[in-house]
This record gives sequence, structure tokens and C-alpha cells, in this order.
Amino acid sequence: MSDAGLFGPGSVTWRVNREGVLLVGGGAALVLQVAHPLVAAGVAEHSNYREDPWGRLYRTLDLTTKIVFGSTEVAEEAAGRIRHVHERVNGVTTEAGGRYPAGTPYDARDPELLMWVHATLVNTSLQVYQRYVGPLPIAEQRAYYEEQKTLAEQVGVPRDRQPDTLADFNAYFRDMVESDRIAATDALRDVVGATLRPELPFVMRPLVEALNLATVALLPERLRTELGLPWTANRRRVFEASRVVLARLLPVLPRIMREFPPARSADRRVRGLAAAA
Repeated sequence: MSDAGLFGPGSVTWRVNREGVLLVGGGAALVLQVAHPLVAAGVAEHSNYREDPWGRLYRTLDLTTKIVFGSTEVAEEAAGRIRHVHERVNGVTTEAGGRYPAGTPYDARDPELLMWVHATLVNTSLQVYQRYVGPLPIAEQRAYYEEQKTLAEQVGVPRDRQPDTLADFNAYFRDMVESDRIAATDALRDVVGATLRPELPFVMRPLVEALNLATVALLPERLRTELGLPWTANRRRVFEASRVVLARLLPVLPRIMREFPPARSADRRVRGLAAAA
């Protein structure tokens, strides 16, 4: 029998992760992930992030939304697929980056790397939701983080390898960004170039430019500087104006345009459970 899955309709996770506008943070999450040189090595050797970063993001998002909104069986199957993919992503780095010299072993199953990738998604989701959808009281931010520990466990991060509280998580994220575990490698620059200049039809350029503004806005200042991504007062004003327009538009959009399809499917599943009870 179907069930409400790992989180359910009363969770903050369902409220936050159903919003399609979270895609605005996808570029920043990608860049942050690959800013870890060992993640970058796995990307360079075992994936097509360089050639198709947005397509890779979509495929990752597809599995993540199944974990969040699927039944328990669907969620566990999707998590298993992610873990299976990670089994073959290992090797040694071919370029130095930060504290990691060339020749450093990496393995995508390493909880340290998985935690960093997960952290980029949690961080950008909270940023985007509060910038575009609405504020989250600190109690709900804490609840969201606690719920996200379950998601991290599903993809291979033991609970005792995760920051204990939201405050600990924020300190971890800040420390990572400021540390030599993050570095602007050639692999990262390749991914940044592919993310900001995707091969899309000319008519898509305005959308691409708007996403690029959001990507740069959501990155830490250190990465903007090291990657040579300009963030002038004028670009900040343009970004803020576009953010305000989209934030005002979202509440009047029909759900079919605003929410991820798996979220609506989950709502129907839960209503069916309630009707059958």
C-alpha cells in the first residue's frame, strides 16, 4: 500500500522542496559542489557536468524529489540508485587544489564529500525559498534541517557524520567555504563556464542571463572573487529587481506552474490514503 513517504505533508521539507523556484539556486549549488577539489575530480572523470551541467542537475533533482515526495518504497529505490552510481566514482586527482595535491584518492561514497554535496543543496534551498517565496521562522529552519538529516542518511551520510544542529550546520558551511578544502581548480572553471554559458537557442538568452545573475548572487564572495565573476552595484540592483518581480509573481501562479510534479502527485497519494482510512 502507498504511504506518505519519509517526510509527509506536515513536514517543512514538503513545503520548501515543492517549490519549482528552487531551480534558481541550481547553478550556485553546482558550482559550490565542484568547488571541492575531490568532488571536482569525480565530476571531471566520471560525469558529464562539464558538457551538460543543467541536464545533470535535472537528473539529480529527479532522484532527489522521488526521495522527498515518493512513497517509502519509491524513496528507498531512488536513494539506492544514487548510492549505486557513487560506487563506480573513484580514482585519484590529476590536478592540485587547496589542501589536496595531485594524486589524492577520492571516492564518491566518502561521507565527507557526500555531506558537502548535501550541504550545498540545503543551503541554497533555504536561501532561495526565503528570497523568493517567503521567510521561514528560525524554528522552521531548524525543523527543515533536522528533516534533511534523513535525506542525507538515504544517500550515504551517517547521522553521526552530520552537523548536530542548524547552528552547527551553518558554522560547518561557513568554515568549509573559508577553508582550503575549497579551491578554484581548472575542473571547477570548466563547470562554471558550462553552467553560465550553456548551449541553448538564442531566444533563451534572457532566461540564461537571469539565472546567471541568481547563480552569482548566491555564491559566497570568496568564490565570486577567485572565479572572476563580477558582482557590481549595478548587477546587484538588476538581480534585486528581478528577484522582487518573481517573488510577486509566484503567489498568483497556478500550482501546476509553480510546483514540482512529484509534489502534486504526493498530495494526491496522501488524499487517497485519507479517503481510504
